[in-house]
Parts: sequence; structure tokens; C-alpha cells
Amino acid sequence: MDVLIIGGGPAGLFAAYKLMDADVNVTLVDEGKPALDRVCPMASTSICVNCKPCDIMCGLGGSGLFSDGTLNLRPDIGGDLKNLTGNEDIAWDLICEVDEIFLAHGAPQKKYGLDPEKTAELEKRSASSDIKFIKIPQRHIGSENTPSVIDSIVRKLVENNVTIHSGKLVEDLIVEGGVCKGVKFADGSSFFADKILMAPGRVGAKWIEGMVEKHNISFTYGPIDIGVRVEVPSLIMEDVISVNHDPKFHIRTKTYDDFVRTFCTNYDGWVVKENYDGLCGVNGHSKINEKSGKTNFAFLVKVMLTEPVENTVEYGRAIADLATTIGGGKPILQRLGDLRHGRRTHPQNILDHPFKPTLVEYTCGDISMALPHRVVTDILEGLEKLNEVIPGVYSDSTVLYAPEIKFYSMMVDVDKHLKTNIDGLYVAGDGVGLSRDIVNAAACGLLAAKGMLKE
Repeated sequence: MDVLIIGGGPAGLFAAYKLMDADVNVTLVDEGKPALDRVCPMASTSICVNCKPCDIMCGLGGSGLFSDGTLNLRPDIGGDLKNLTGNEDIAWDLICEVDEIFLAHGAPQKKYGLDPEKTAELEKRSASSDIKFIKIPQRHIGSENTPSVIDSIVRKLVENNVTIHSGKLVEDLIVEGGVCKGVKFADGSSFFADKILMAPGRVGAKWIEGMVEKHNISFTYGPIDIGVRVEVPSLIMEDVISVNHDPKFHIRTKTYDDFVRTFCTNYDGWVVKENYDGLCGVNGHSKINEKSGKTNFAFLVKVMLTEPVENTVEYGRAIADLATTIGGGKPILQRLGDLRHGRRTHPQNILDHPFKPTLVEYTCGDISMALPHRVVTDILEGLEKLNEVIPGVYSDSTVLYAPEIKFYSMMVDVDKHLKTNIDGLYVAGDGVGLSRDIVNAAACGLLAAKGMLKE
């Protein structure tokens, strides 16, 4: 059997890992570079030069390569494996398998979130403020160590005869008579295989949308996460970080009863710029050995659309486009106190204040001019409530960056083996709406590979 995997993020790499010992010819392609060759100029210049493809977003290891490498070891965080598989035991087995592979390639043995007394106390404090704290066993690889872990996985694949082509962009699928038979590359060449796995990650969400429409792949629109990245002094976050390295809080807002959550906390980390096809956004990372003294986390509002406008991907892109225009191609920065009082932040406000942002390339402005009023209201109310559990996050000096948008809202319809309605075509990972983090994306890859082998 010949298998072609599109995308070298966690979903694609772990699918290849599962297939490498079987009687299968596996080829994996990715438009970006190998993990150790991905170097963002912002690391030394602090200025984004709009590389194509973007080394932060594209390449082996996926868009999470330069994240802080937090592994959330639960099947219902970053996805819903129980719903995908129809079996909770299978879901947990996939999480354990992902964890074992990461450990075999250099992930740290240390786990966070295992102290029952600290966890129970934080749960109680959160519940008293009508906030749900999510208990999660976690490992923290660190931004500086994740590339070497991914490189180790890639070397294992190559040693086991998996063919990997980086710098190879897939332009289209070859679908004939309801069967996916191969792909066309941007360089004009083609590749044929018995099974195709689409796992292009978040950066490939727009491409997925085009393939879905062109080839009549069954899908539904899911919710989209829209919000900001919050940055505060690390001292404020010390207590909750001692319980979970990446604490997850779920909040319902007062005015609209919307769902808001914390995501991707980077203790002693940095805020970084992201680039989605010319649209700017923000993310964060943290290292094991280097500390910034500041902590950032995403604060995201779940947005659902109904008829006649259900395309949440385009909705998110429209917001990102507006924010990119207002920011002049840079993320918008605003102090929380200014947002609360309805005024924009000026550069002098930042220069005069002792708390300095970790992101260097930004535009001071007014986030409420880019994000919808309802989202801004949810952010303010959510942070005010979170302040009851983490005192200090709702202070005037807290820094907000916008936009933070997670493009994984188009959900391709699949069976329990992640096979689509097109024969021979499987999907996995964030770009097709089936996961929202490293571990669940990797688990999706394993699940799709198992489906191929079973068939």
C-alpha cells in the first residue's frame, strides 16, 4: 500500500510513525523546512519580514514547533477523541501512545498537575467564582527543545524508510469517480497513492476550505476562537503555575453568557507575531532555561455563526484582515486600563510605564476598533471574573495583544477511522477542525493511520 501524507505537523508525523513498521510505502510532504532549519528572523531582529513560507507557521513540526511545547495529556482537551472514536478507553489509549512516543524522543519525564491538594484548592477557589478549572496532567518540553524532539522523530521515520520531502507544496487533490488517487504539486508534478492523509495544520485551513468546496468533501462549520493574548508579570501567575504549567480556566460571561477560556499559557515567556497568508496575529512561547519575568496566555471567546453566514473561517479572516489594516501589518497592543476606559493606548503610555511588553513589533491602538463589540465585552467581563482567582490580571497595566484567532473551525466529516466521504481520503489535525493542540493532533494522526491499516 502507498500512503501520501500532506503536512508534517504532529498529525502527519505521528501517522507516519504508526505506519512505518507496517508493509506500507509512506511519503510525507510539507511546504516548509525541516525542524532544525526553521529560523525566524524575529528571533534576532524582532522584526517580521514576511518570509514565504513562514518559518513559525510552516515546516516539519507544524505551527506548534516554536510554542512552549506543552503536552496536555487528556483526550478532551484540545479536541474530543472520545467523540471521534466512540470509545473513552480507545481515546485514553491514544493519549498514552502519543505520550510514549514523545518520551522516547526526548520529552521530559516531569509531569505537572499531579498534586491532589494544590489541584483541589485551586478547583475550590475557581468554583467559588463560578469558574471551572480543568485538571490536566502535563509535560513541558520548552520552545528551545521542541525542534530537537521533532527532529528525533523525523530521523526515526527516515531510518524506517519513510520518504520525507520538505519545501513541497500541494496545490490540489486528484479525485476521480469519488476516489482520491493522488495530488498535484505547485511545481506541476503529480503523485499517486492508495491512501491520502490531509493534515496541513492551522496554516492550511484556507486551503482545506478550497479542497472541500472543489471536491465535495462533506463538512460542517464549527465554532471559531477569537480573542487576545494577555501579558502580565510572572509573579501574578506563580500560584496557579505551581499547580499546572498551562492552567485552563473556563468562564461564562455575565452579559451574553458566552464561553471564554484561557489557552496556551507561557510562564516567563514571550509574545510572538504570527502570519497567516499576509494576516497578522499573535501567539506565545516559553523556554526551559531562559526567563522573561512576564507570562502570557490566550483569552479566547467561542463564536458560533448560524444561517445565512456560517463560514467561521472567513469571519475570522475578516477580523484578522481588519486588525492587520488597523495595526499597519503589526499586532495591536493596548493596556487593559485604556480598553476599559474607552481610549486608545499611545506609545508614550508604554514608555512611561515600568511594565514593558515582550513583543517588540506592535502598533499601539484600540482593540475595540478591530474586534467585535460582543467579543470585547466578553474579554473584559471574563478577565474581571478571572481576577478573583488570579488577582492582578485585571489591572490597568495588563497588556493585551490582538488579534489571537484560532483557524480550525471547518470540521471535515469523518467516520471513526477519520476517513472522509471521498474513498481513499483521510484527514487529521487542527486544519480540518478535529483537534486544537499538539497531543490531540498527534492522536488524530495515529487514529487515521490505524484506520488505513485496518482497511
